[in-house]
Amino acid sequence: MIEAYKLNESGGIEAATRLINRFQLVDDHYRAKVETILESVCGDGDEALVHFTRQFDAPEFTLDDLRVSDGEYAAAAEKVSDDFLETLSAATARIRSFHEREKEDSWLLTRDDGAIVGRLVRPVDSAGLYVPGGTGGSTPLVSSVLMNAIPAKIAGVERCIMVTPPAPDNSINPYLLVAARHIGIDEVYKAGSAWAIGALAFGTKRIAAVDVIVGPGNQWVTEAKRQVAGKVRIDMIAGPSEVLIIADETANPEYIAADMIAQAEHDVLALAIVITTQSHHPAAINKALDSQLSGLGRADIARRSLRDRGCILVAADVGEAIGWANNIAIEHLELQVDDPWNWIPHIKHAGAIFCGNHTPEAAGDYFAGPNHVLPTMGTARYASALGVETFVKRSSLISYSPAALAGDAEHIIRMAELEGLDGHGASVKRRLS
Repeated sequence: MIEAYKLNESGGIEAATRLINRFQLVDDHYRAKVETILESVCGDGDEALVHFTRQFDAPEFTLDDLRVSDGEYAAAAEKVSDDFLETLSAATARIRSFHEREKEDSWLLTRDDGAIVGRLVRPVDSAGLYVPGGTGGSTPLVSSVLMNAIPAKIAGVERCIMVTPPAPDNSINPYLLVAARHIGIDEVYKAGSAWAIGALAFGTKRIAAVDVIVGPGNQWVTEAKRQVAGKVRIDMIAGPSEVLIIADETANPEYIAADMIAQAEHDVLALAIVITTQSHHPAAINKALDSQLSGLGRADIARRSLRDRGCILVAADVGEAIGWANNIAIEHLELQVDDPWNWIPHIKHAGAIFCGNHTPEAAGDYFAGPNHVLPTMGTARYASALGVETFVKRSSLISYSPAALAGDAEHIIRMAELEGLDGHGASVKRRLS
């Protein structure tokens, strides 16, 4: 299914180089259409939301359907199982416990001359959380609700709202609504795709604009977020999900194949990569892939992703594999190697790192605690996972005493004169007279 290449040969180097250079924005087809949608939402507001929702999601949708009602929350609560509620509570506790450690304190630094400087950390006022519909509402992405909302709540954001596309009958999957209520989100709107992003960014009569927009989505959502970035903060420009598995002689090809399939079943554009030190692994992995795909509900998607985008590379040793992994800067990096902790100091760029043969990426997607909203397409070179810091801003604090200003005046005036800004210098001199 997947051809393997040695990294010390031209084919392997070419394949790895393509992976390093995989960043790409959406094409002009999406860009122009999304711009038109955003202009419509900016101009027509709620009427545009109803128009696009009728056209693409729910043919009988009306303005009165836009916000989820108390009755819909109550009905949703009756439709979920006790087992789900148990898992929801446990996952929420894990994710909350991890993100509590991310909270940042304000601080002050005082000098002997009476000057005070510092940093004031404050949450944004509002955040919009985009949750994809998930196969017409039949596969609710509950994990997206938790991963986006919990850090925002911990940051102290007063108004968190959720947008998600409705099913054809105007409904929202009950599991999404129960998850939203469980973590304290009472404002949920039935809107999806680029028009939902436009509503969050520009505001309408019924949906007040927000300060930060986060959450995964398809090409339409991603391009809309890119176009409104600057007016609002966004979490990141995300591409297809991806995993890179580094394997040595201790790795089990069955586990490797299972984790490749778990990634590939997301989307035909998902990217599953293996860099192994073992020459016999490619054949064993391909055999395991073929066997494990049989009977899976999304086997066709996974098979196409693996066939078209999958990659197996053979390295001389783990050190070489990690060197290439650093250049690729993957979203999910699995270390299926002996003593993975020994290699952590050598890893420079990865969205999330999974250590050991018994740490599947799926654990991080749902339950381990760290956020699963991660940088893709090589942006892990400079970007980080979504976290509490996504929802806060930092203001500098500066206070001078007369003595402190007198002590620094000569330096301030010298810099101002160098830059040709006489007024700056004069504002200091006037206080010294």
